Order: sequence, then C-alpha cells, then structure tokens
Amino acid sequence: MRHQSFLRQRYQAILGYTGLTCAIAGLCILAPLLALFAYPEEANLAWGFLLPGLALSGLGVILWRSLAPKSGATLTLQEGSVIVVLSWFLAVLFGTVPFLTVGGLNFTQAAFESTSGWTTTGLSVVDVTATSNLILLYRSIMELFGGAGLAIITLSAIAGPVGASLSSAEGRSEQLAPNVRRSSKLVVIIYSSLCAIGVVALRIAGVGWFDAVNHSFAALSTGGFSTRPDSIGYWDSPFVEAVTIVLMLFGGLNFVTIYLLLTGSIKSVVRNGQVRLQALMIPLVAVIIFFGSAVSLYPTLGKAVRVSIFESVTALTTTGFSTVGYGDWNSLPWIGMIVLMLIGGGAGSTAGGIKQLRIYILYRALISESRQMLLPKGAINETQIWQGEQRRFLQAKQIRQVSLFVFLYMALFFIGSAIMMGYGYSLQDSLFEYASTMGTVGLSVGPTAADAPVGMLWAQIVGMFLGRLEFFTVFVGVACMIRDFKPMVSRQTKPSS
Repeated sequence: MRHQSFLRQRYQAILGYTGLTCAIAGLCILAPLLALFAYPEEANLAWGFLLPGLALSGLGVILWRSLAPKSGATLTLQEGSVIVVLSWFLAVLFGTVPFLTVGGLNFTQAAFESTSGWTTTGLSVVDVTATSNLILLYRSIMELFGGAGLAIITLSAIAGPVGASLSSAEGRSEQLAPNVRRSSKLVVIIYSSLCAIGVVALRIAGVGWFDAVNHSFAALSTGGFSTRPDSIGYWDSPFVEAVTIVLMLFGGLNFVTIYLLLTGSIKSVVRNGQVRLQALMIPLVAVIIFFGSAVSLYPTLGKAVRVSIFESVTALTTTGFSTVGYGDWNSLPWIGMIVLMLIGGGAGSTAGGIKQLRIYILYRALISESRQMLLPKGAINETQIWQGEQRRFLQAKQIRQVSLFVFLYMALFFIGSAIMMGYGYSLQDSLFEYASTMGTVGLSVGPTAADAPVGMLWAQIVGMFLGRLEFFTVFVGVACMIRDFKPMVSRQTKPSS
C-alpha cells in the first residue's frame, strides 16, 4: 500500500508538470490567430485553432494548478522521460485538429503534418499554394516551439529541482548556467533573438515580411517548412541563401557553443569536436555534390557552387530547405546527402540525426583503441574530448551507450527504409526519404505526399517521433508507464488472518 501511495504521489507531480507543458503547447496552437490583424479575411478559420488551443491550455492549467507540488519536487530521469513523452504526445494529438478542421486533411495526413511540425522535420503533405496563411504560420510556429523544446520553454517559467531531469530527457543535458532555470531562460533569449534578427535579415535580402517570419522560424528551428513549393529556390537569390545558411548553421549548433561564440570564447568553439566535424563534413560533401552533379547540371559556376554549399548545409543541420530538386543528380551526391542527414546537427541543438557528438565520440574511441593496440601491455590510454569549455574523459559506459544508440538508430533506419521499399519505392528513394524522416530533416525526393500510402505515412510518423526524442527517452517513458499502471490502480486487499 505504501508503494501504491508513493506511485500515486509521484504521478500527481508528473501530471502537474505535464500540465504546464501542455498549457504552453496550447498557446502555440493559439499563436497563429495573431495573424488575423494582417489577414482579417481568414477570421472564419479562427475556431479551428481556438477549440484545440483553449482545450489543451485549459487542461494543462487544471493539471498544473491542482496536481503540481506547491514547493517543487525532485524528479528522476525516468519521471522526466514520462513527462516528455506525455507532453509531446498530447501536443501532437491536439496539434492535428487545425489541419483536420481548417486544413482539409484527413486524420493520417493531419497527424503526419502535426508530428512533422512539432519534431521540426519539415516533410509535408500540405499544398502550400492552396492553404491559408494561418495554416502556413501555424506550421512554422510549431517548428519554432518544437525546436526550442517544450521542456526547455517550460523550465524557463518554473523554478526548483525539476529541471535537470526534464532537460536531460529531451536531449539537452548541457547547461549554459549552473542554475537550470537560468540556463533555460538564456536558451529562450538567444533563440528568440536570433529568430528576430533572421526575420530582419531575410527582409533586407528581399523576402516579404510574411515569408521572412516563416522562413526565419523554420531555419533557426532546423524545421524546413516553407511557404513556397520551391522552398528557398523560389527566390534564386545568393543573398537569401547566404542569410538562410547562417541561420541554419546557428540552428545546427549546440546552444552552449552558440553562447560561447556570442560571448567571444572563440578558442573553446574552435577546439570543440562537433564544430570540427561540421567544418570537415560540409566542405567534403559540397565538393562531392559539385563534381558529382552540380557542375554539369547548372548553367553557371556560381550557381553550381551555391547549390553545393546550400544543400550540404541544409542536410547536415537537418533543416530541409532546398534550392533545387535532386531527381537529376547521380548516386554519389545522394550518398553524401544521406550520410549528412544520418549524422545530423550538434547535440543539444534544434537539429536531429544521430548527432555530431556521438559520431565524434565513436571516432575518438576508435583512435584511442587503435593506439592502445600499439602501446605496451598495461599502459594507460585515456580518451578525451572538449565539450564547451571543459575537457572530459570518456568512460567505457558512455562509449557503450553511444554505440547502442547508433546501432538502434541504424536498425530503425533500415527497417523504415524496408517498409518504404515494400510499398514499391526504389532503394535509393527509400534510403533518402527515411534518412530525412528519422533525422527530422524534411528533404524529399517524392515519396512523401498527400496521396502516399497510409501505412508508409504512419511508419514515417513513428520515425519522426523516435528521431526527435531519441529512442531511450521514449522507451523509458513508455516502459515506466506500463510498469507502474497496474500497481497504481490495483485495489489492495487486507491479508487474511
């Protein structure tokens, strides 16, 4: 009975903190209504946002006010995982309603679009030429909130020891400041400031205000939803592409790295392994794209260079903007793009993928193991990396966890690709599309569309969700709820005398 009472107490706290996160997600659903000042002719669509937004925010406030501990509570990583899984599931579920009611999509399509938005994937089944401005802005706002992370936004509003477990569960274990709440506030401030700067920069580059807002949100969140069928290629402008590249690079960087860069700690940034890996991979794949396809396909040398650089950046940062189609590329540049999408952005950034930190850890572990084979028996050889301003020594447990994660990631990648091949798509298309799905990239070579098979869209929904929340959080959160459900609701009987 004591165990049951303890579980109920803990889940009251879990539901309380989930409530606050849901209240914030509800405000995200309501946020596009601000655009009615500019587009009053779409006022008849407002109810499609009001109903789910108010419902989710109302539910969240009730849970928060009635169940959250008044003095705060220390949560374990497992409990933080439960909060993150519940919050993201409810956000995606309620987020489907505007697409159903005013977007004209069926449930599968709406669930796909909502998942793609919250997870900052950017794959879309919406016809952007026929949908409303409210829907277009709504998609970008979802990516903005999803990129920052629901847990991080929530933590910026509350104090107490709940912070570390939530931020770690959402894949943001590194902090900008010793205090988790202050660190979360810094993330939100940096994120929103860069978005505002991006809007102004895109407007100066020649993009209209509405497009500038949407593309700045999508670039910083590495989401990739565009208001144009041709994405960034619509403008065919080196200035627009240059601004977008800078925004994507910031989005793909760890927030700690951005903070160090903005505060002038250049030395710490330069010796960061993730930054070095990014500085290697982007030029390498850009050269492959240039000589593999671009130089022979596009009319000028300048255009070929622009395409090579832009597509490499958008793939590695998992943003998903594009300036050209890939149907006429040969296989070698495709392989380069798939590799970049699998690697993804920096750990603790808005980007998806395996993450550059894990790849760098495996690289350092390989170098260390190779050196150990050449050293005398019993010699000590420690593996170290730089994270932020700290030099850290890698433990065997950390390397093992990274290896398991990469194995799971690649296993799911090949399973998802096999499902797509089962629906009749080619090997090349399937590998590209599911790498984009799991990496929350958003680049597409055609399979993802409104008329795509239902089973394939649900396979992509699962891939996007697991890719954004990084497997272990989802597995731990779901396993904890299944484990605790029966003992928490079972009726206790007195032992017989």
